[in-house]
Amino acid sequence: MCKNVLIISSSLRKNSNSQMLADEFMHGVEEAGHNAEKISLEGKTINFCKGCLACLKTQECVINDDGRKIADKMQNADVIVFATPVYYYSVSGQLKTMLDRANPLFSSDYKFRDIYLLATAAENEPETVNGTVSALKGWVDCFEKATLKKTIFAGGVNDAGEIKGHPALQEAYETGKQI
Repeated sequence: MCKNVLIISSSLRKNSNSQMLADEFMHGVEEAGHNAEKISLEGKTINFCKGCLACLKTQECVINDDGRKIADKMQNADVIVFATPVYYYSVSGQLKTMLDRANPLFSSDYKFRDIYLLATAAENEPETVNGTVSALKGWVDCFEKATLKKTIFAGGVNDAGEIKGHPALQEAYETGKQI
């Protein structure tokens, strides 16, 4: 069965390490014969959630910007992959804002079941990614049909492109092939 995989990359830096990890995941997905679309949050207008909760009735956000369009794509994806640099032991601010703006999906008939996290950080300790996983898991746990299937973490990468040769790239590619 061909799946629709949506990859959301939240780094705003050109040639970022998390972007490269997302590219490898996408390459694996495409090689396995699935449909893949990658959206970078760079250059997108995604305003903060107003907390009005109108979306729970209408299943559409009252804010008409790129966040609304991305949430629509999220709703129809079978698999969602989030790629983020680790900022202060959590997801990037732009990813957190996008997760908040996906609130209309909560009461919708969303398709996604499997969620993947790709994370990169300058620090290399395994626990560096724990807060990032916790932040995304808090979102995933609100969607009872969805599961955080796997986290791929590349630590010890700071400068843009420093991830080249890191084993996490191969892991991302192989995981993408297994979707």
